[in-house]
Amino acid sequence: MPPFNLTSLTPATFILAGIPGMEKLHIWLSIPFCSMYLVALLGNIVMLFVIRTERSLHQPMYLFLAMLAITDLILSTTTVPKMLALFWFSAGEISFGACLTQMFFLHFSCSAESVILLAMAFDRFVAICYPLQYAVVLTQSAVAKAGLVVLLRSFCIIFPCIFLLKRLPFCGHNVIPHTYCEHMGVARLACADISINILYGLAVPVAVVVVDVVLIAVSYVLILLALFRLPSRTARHKAFNTCGSHVCVILLFYIPAFFTVLTHRFGQEIPQHIHILLANLYVVFPPMLNPIVYGVRTQQIKEKVVKVFICPKTHLLQ
Repeated sequence: MPPFNLTSLTPATFILAGIPGMEKLHIWLSIPFCSMYLVALLGNIVMLFVIRTERSLHQPMYLFLAMLAITDLILSTTTVPKMLALFWFSAGEISFGACLTQMFFLHFSCSAESVILLAMAFDRFVAICYPLQYAVVLTQSAVAKAGLVVLLRSFCIIFPCIFLLKRLPFCGHNVIPHTYCEHMGVARLACADISINILYGLAVPVAVVVVDVVLIAVSYVLILLALFRLPSRTARHKAFNTCGSHVCVILLFYIPAFFTVLTHRFGQEIPQHIHILLANLYVVFPPMLNPIVYGVRTQQIKEKVVKVFICPKTHLLQ
């Protein structure tokens, strides 16, 4: 019996079905998603521009924030334009290679954001618990190395998923009941055992993210202990405000992530269209709100945005 040619069992294209059961509402759903995406684009680009042009913001905290903005742009831009094309023009076709590429950057950006949030927690920990050593510990070189760790760790975690999918044969089932390609959504279309995909797709990323969450929690426990040791209420309030924006961003990222995972794994009674809507919100909601949170809660960024965009003549004269 001749061996199977697995290449011939790889579909040329997949069909993204959108949100099953809500096809008639695709046009209406595109309005809020398009609006949120445009706000996310504007907010993160403005954040990057202000941090890039203002020398006073070339500090570790804001450099990590710039990394977060870049990651948010990758996360939303990887998924939302194709989603809108599907909603507006029923352009659900996506090639096998493009599907794997979208899947890689989707999961890569989620993993990268988790590491960046951990780095930002470490930044706040050093700033509050060891303020005299801050400039020595968090140098420009240290920030650059942290950025390299973000790239390498995320790449090493997500890249194996491509090979786990490329080894699978697909026997004609090419309709993905989703608005974008993600690892398990593609794997479930295969006509072969996908137990390795399930194990890797659940165990490895979740384990890594759990480690990040534990380390972030430990950092903030130590930060709170340090805050309670501060002599004055004013000092405690000022130090806590420096962490407030970061805590909000952490909650915006991890709460929807864990809620999505838990409802996907244990919420069998929840309709499929709810799962898909939650997944769609996850790729656009945090990227939209992160720059708003930092812009509103961080006085330095608020001042620099006003300086650059509202009073540009004053900014040029300085």
